[in-house]
Amino acid sequence: MKQTLREIASFLCGEIVGDPQVIIENVRGIDEAGKGDLTFIANPKYLKNLDTTNASAIIVPPGTTRDDKNMIIVDDPYVAFGKVLGLFYPEDHDPPRISGTTYIEDGAIVSKDAKIYPGVYIGRGATIERGVVLYPGVTIGRHVFIGEDSILYPNVTVYRRCIIAKRVILHAGVVVGGDGFGFARPGLDNIKIPQVGIVQIDDDVEVGANTTIDRGNPGKTWIQKGVKIDNLVQIAHNVVIGENSVVVSQVGIAGSTKLGKSVIIGGQAGLVGHITIGDHVMVGARSGVHDDVPSNQVISGSPHLPHRQWLRVEACVAQLPEMRKTVASLLKRVTELELEIKTKGIT
Repeated sequence: MKQTLREIASFLCGEIVGDPQVIIENVRGIDEAGKGDLTFIANPKYLKNLDTTNASAIIVPPGTTRDDKNMIIVDDPYVAFGKVLGLFYPEDHDPPRISGTTYIEDGAIVSKDAKIYPGVYIGRGATIERGVVLYPGVTIGRHVFIGEDSILYPNVTVYRRCIIAKRVILHAGVVVGGDGFGFARPGLDNIKIPQVGIVQIDDDVEVGANTTIDRGNPGKTWIQKGVKIDNLVQIAHNVVIGENSVVVSQVGIAGSTKLGKSVIIGGQAGLVGHITIGDHVMVGARSGVHDDVPSNQVISGSPHLPHRQWLRVEACVAQLPEMRKTVASLLKRVTELELEIKTKGIT
């Protein structure tokens, strides 16, 4: 694909500095970019790389001035770079033109505009709307709803009655609607409690590979609009994740915990069940969250603390051996003084 800088700037609604007719053939990172490549700088601390990059053009933030470089000035270079990547590398979702082994039960409603690869199973009563793409090995349970333009990559499983809204992306190996971990008399009889709820995933959610989202019991596990979930995340029954929240890889969220809007959970964090996390909370990586967190807080550590307090605690950890020696020495000195006072009869 080839486009002029003018065409790309028009696509991005950006301002050109330099030659508008320069030809762009590829999009690369700033260190790898060469002639014919477009790159970007989002963080001002990397503006020094303008001196060394061989890119034919650079997407830059407002206020960047260079007479010797071709640039496109936009408000958010990272967002613009993402749009250009989508322009130059559109994903091909058309199934191969071969006879497949798709199995669709009677009573399923599948749009003629959906794209179904071989090896897909669609259960009775399921609804697959227009623009949906189902890759090989996808299993759609009975009475599942998949909304317009959603993409389910290979080996995704959606259990019975779950709801997937519009423009949802589920990456390979995602399981939606598996049984929650519900057992009576745990450690004794381990009596299984039937899991009868559903999972509801709203518009524009993306879920990373091999993430699992358990069904509610009763009611629903609810992933709200615009949420982004990384790979290898475990979301238990009846969890609610508020709009535009971000959950990074290897996070575990226990049952009935509620996350507000625009919450960010760092990698490997663990959240106990039945707590509430307020809007705009940030949870540091590997944190252990054991209680409610009010809105607009930043927390870290296990058990969690306000982030600044956690930093002070961590600063002391490396000094603990020396501090222990000091305390031991002081205790010894106090004991000696007490003995001396007692021996001399000092009052």
